[in-house]
Amino acid sequence: MVRFEFATATRIVFGAGTLKEIGSLARGFGQHPLVVTGRAPRWREILSGLLKREPGIFSGTTFSVPGEPTLTTVGQGVNVAKLAGCDSVIAIGGGSTIDAGKAIAAMLTNAGELLDYVEVVGRGRTLTHPPAPFVAISTTAGTGAEVTRNAVLSVPEQRVKVSLRSPLMLPRLAVVDPELTYDLPTALTASTGLDALTQLIEPYVSCRANPMMDAICLEGIQRVARSLRRAWLAGHDKAAREDMALASLFGGLALANAGLGAVHGFAAPIGGMFPAAHGAVCAALLPHVMAANIRALRDRALDDTAVRRYGEMGRLLTGRPAAGADDGVQWVGELVAELGIPRLAAYGIATRHINELVAMASNASSMKGNPIVLTTEELIEVLHAAI
Repeated sequence: MVRFEFATATRIVFGAGTLKEIGSLARGFGQHPLVVTGRAPRWREILSGLLKREPGIFSGTTFSVPGEPTLTTVGQGVNVAKLAGCDSVIAIGGGSTIDAGKAIAAMLTNAGELLDYVEVVGRGRTLTHPPAPFVAISTTAGTGAEVTRNAVLSVPEQRVKVSLRSPLMLPRLAVVDPELTYDLPTALTASTGLDALTQLIEPYVSCRANPMMDAICLEGIQRVARSLRRAWLAGHDKAAREDMALASLFGGLALANAGLGAVHGFAAPIGGMFPAAHGAVCAALLPHVMAANIRALRDRALDDTAVRRYGEMGRLLTGRPAAGADDGVQWVGELVAELGIPRLAAYGIATRHINELVAMASNASSMKGNPIVLTTEELIEVLHAAI
């Protein structure tokens, strides 16, 4: 008998032009939000301007996240919010900005320090109070962070990435407006789009897959297959951008409710040890992990449902009814090359790092969702192929 759970943001608003409604959408969450943005001032100015139109909301307190959020970054954001008397958080940006906003909102209402709650380097305690009301507005089509329950934080001193994780951290409101992605640079379109694809493929073949997420993953995979290349070639292709924004949202829903796999198992330690963007790392790994999983399943678990699922994926990606699992791997590998995704060596990763990365990846939480346990030798082969 099938048993599964589903949890997501309290409210999701999707559609072109929905950012313009942010004032009325955010009404009731607080009178003085902390506006969290990335490096570029553009989104801060746009969002603050829109919030000013809504009576009763003060939008003058902002906090910029210069890159991937660290424990220090979050602490600074919390201090800014507390000094200004902020009662809510609105984050607009990519996954890093949204994750920073999630963590700031959590620490506004929970006593102690961030290290009390983060995994791996901290004490891993459970959040006891709901975070301050949090609104996530995505400006990239990749991470799906607007509907996930964790915040990924970098700890550069220890060269690791860790998570602050709790069901309480799901946003109160997620706004996904495809218009915000029209001007994404081609390289970012490629890496975030392939991250979205990874976050649809891994939950679909995960050992935690379930019927509800299957439907979402299959729909998302089809949208990426027909639209990522188009969005990369023509950023203002409205239909393609809508497909990718929806695929990214679906990927966030899927990973939060069905888990991930070996791609993300590797991406976490790689991102902690090397200056590499998460989406680009996932893209470089994806075809090689797919190939390794298919070989392992055929060798040791031929009756596993993931074998059939990889075959179905091959048909969806290629659009050919007679295609199979290997065709899907080939399609992904060719798309990764066409979109100019660098190999892992571009970030300074060399063969001498493989054993350490494999050891760290083997213990990563994402690895637990992989459809089959890959041996150390198989994991080494994946990294060799991706470097």
